[in-house]
Amino acid sequence: RHHGAAGNPVGSESRSFGGQDARPTIDSSNRIETPRDGLASVYAALVMGLRDYCAKCGFKKIVMGLSGGIDSAVSCAIAVAAIGADNVHGIGMPSRFSSTGSVDDARELAANLGVRFDLLPIEPAHAAMENMLAGLFTQLTQNLPGGVTEENIQARVRGNLMMALSNKTGAMLVTTGNKSELAVGYCTLYGDMCGGFSVLSDVPKTMVYDLANWMNDDAASPLRQQFGKPVIPVDTITKPPSAELRPNQTDQDSLPPYEVLDAIIERYVEREESVPQIISQTGYDAATVQRIARLIDLNEYKRKQAAPGLKITGRAFGFGRRMPIAQRYDNTTTA
Repeated sequence: RHHGAAGNPVGSESRSFGGQDARPTIDSSNRIETPRDGLASVYAALVMGLRDYCAKCGFKKIVMGLSGGIDSAVSCAIAVAAIGADNVHGIGMPSRFSSTGSVDDARELAANLGVRFDLLPIEPAHAAMENMLAGLFTQLTQNLPGGVTEENIQARVRGNLMMALSNKTGAMLVTTGNKSELAVGYCTLYGDMCGGFSVLSDVPKTMVYDLANWMNDDAASPLRQQFGKPVIPVDTITKPPSAELRPNQTDQDSLPPYEVLDAIIERYVEREESVPQIISQTGYDAATVQRIARLIDLNEYKRKQAAPGLKITGRAFGFGRRMPIAQRYDNTTTA
């Protein structure tokens, strides 16, 4: 999965929350779980929404990055259902940090769905960008070690390549980020946020996994009926989610478990509960809840520049939740 970083101060793109969170115990009573019939409705809405958008805007083909991760896999499956496998083109863009397994998972997904898949390794462009910037970086930062800036370069190289393919072929670039990432800014402007449309921008990460399992396992799933077998590779679903922007990286290095994150986002964004309410009703670590709520507020500037998407929850970002970018209030106090 290629995505950038969560922002701490406004305007920054730091992946880290600025320190290790106390890892809250997951209370299953707070787990957001969509019933099976609900998943069928969500799937149908996403397919219809993407198909309708393509038809009304005149797009006959879709291009998207396939990283071997869960988000791009589900997005690709929905695109195939919306406009047909012959009209979907998947691109793998491994970096020096990408695992062989991720590339294999992306290739297997494409084969299962019958979409064209091409590899476009980013190392030549990645190395060239680093070399171009090295001298000036040294002057400006006094040899500070590499970090989020270097990670974001990878995402922006990928975004540049995908936009070039979209421009050249006329295919619409579909971005694959989910609501959880968009909420806390775990994405890179002009990188993985590039695209003309976002399928999963209102789909929380936990629901992405639920959709993948439903697509694979439920006999009533249209994809299971069409292909006669699970289409999303097992490893894509079971491996720890990772941006693979540095060695041995996982999302949970800097994010709380997605079950916790999504519960906080659902309460803070959709139910408009206050930080004290969330803490008292869930028992989650107070610092974690405060930090997530603050990140949601701070990253409005990214969401204002995000691709349009579909609404399937009670409140989607963008047209469903209009907030100012510049804001001096702090809505996260527990006092």
